[in-house]
Amino acid sequence: MTTNKGFCASVCRCFFEYSTPQILVIRSTKVGTLNRIIQALVLGYVIGYVCVLKKGYQDTDGVLSSVTTKVKGVAVTNTSDLGLRVWDVADYIIPPQEESSFFVLTNLIMTLNQTQSHCPENVGFDCVTDSDCKAGLSNTRGDGVQTGRCVNFSSVARTCEVLAWCPLELDLQPPDPPMLAGAENFTVLIKNSIRYPMFNFNKRNILPHVNKTYLQQCVFNRVTDPDCPIFRLRDMTTEAGEDFQTMAVHGGIMGVQISWFCDLDLPASWCVPKYTFRRLDNKDPENNVAPGYNFRFAKYYKTNNNKETRTLIKGFGIRFDVMVFGQAGKFNIIPTLLNIGAGLALLGLVTVVCDLIVLTCMTKRNLYKENKYSYVDDFELLPDGTP
Repeated sequence: MTTNKGFCASVCRCFFEYSTPQILVIRSTKVGTLNRIIQALVLGYVIGYVCVLKKGYQDTDGVLSSVTTKVKGVAVTNTSDLGLRVWDVADYIIPPQEESSFFVLTNLIMTLNQTQSHCPENVGFDCVTDSDCKAGLSNTRGDGVQTGRCVNFSSVARTCEVLAWCPLELDLQPPDPPMLAGAENFTVLIKNSIRYPMFNFNKRNILPHVNKTYLQQCVFNRVTDPDCPIFRLRDMTTEAGEDFQTMAVHGGIMGVQISWFCDLDLPASWCVPKYTFRRLDNKDPENNVAPGYNFRFAKYYKTNNNKETRTLIKGFGIRFDVMVFGQAGKFNIIPTLLNIGAGLALLGLVTVVCDLIVLTCMTKRNLYKENKYSYVDDFELLPDGTP
């Protein structure tokens, strides 16, 4: 019975206990220095990193963007197949319009006067007799549909005959130097409009101070003309650490990066784009299988006898991908209060850390414990001494 009364008394004592902070001032150089160092670190993090560097007092929004491009330039070639020829925008920009991208033809292999007829397949589909060729077979790596006949490809080789666009394209290496070497002097006008919908902020990379006269004569230069939206192709590849003429032989992919990081608490005129350039495709010399960038297209026409003919072009060139990214920030009381509250909570942890060190690591920890915790009983005792 006495045991039950003691247990009930303990439960009642725990239930009706109340803890209140007790201020304990420790006059110690070590403890005081530790406390101030931790406080300084917390304040440095909150003020320096969160508020100043990361602008924790601002609300942020991501960029919405649209891009259009216009290339200008003329190149001249003089070959035995084509003779003297001038190439303009309609010839070397394929297709004329793409979304946030444009392709410039820099090199090509042409197969002229192809017609729908019969001709021997290229080497790789060798045969000895007609039985080695299967009529109607269409090989995905071939150039046409086999007729079932084995014919002479050359004086030393025989291949299966196919119905295809003849003469067939030969697997040749692209010319070096590139045929359209003059493409390095082509220029492109990049027009970029951005919007931050949260702040109802709009801007474009043709800045307000850029007039029509300036735009007709400027070319982007990071030192003298950093606001000009007209870029020379050679300059872009040079800034990316590439040689245009070397890259033009097999083609490649270039990235044009436009960054809009804007502090809208500052004047709007300070929000300007920054341009950087880099090569995106793999140019590892140890991995030289299928290098660069190329594709095939054809130009069709009809002869005087109404026979369809085409010119097949294997085009090598540089594709420029325009990538826009950025973020805008503006003062807002809600993130400001949230970060202030987080900072105050971190300052509260300073006391916890110091108490942990003082009560577990210091030589006088027992003395500190005796002075930190005090117990005051407010129970009336019964005549037998129990509460």
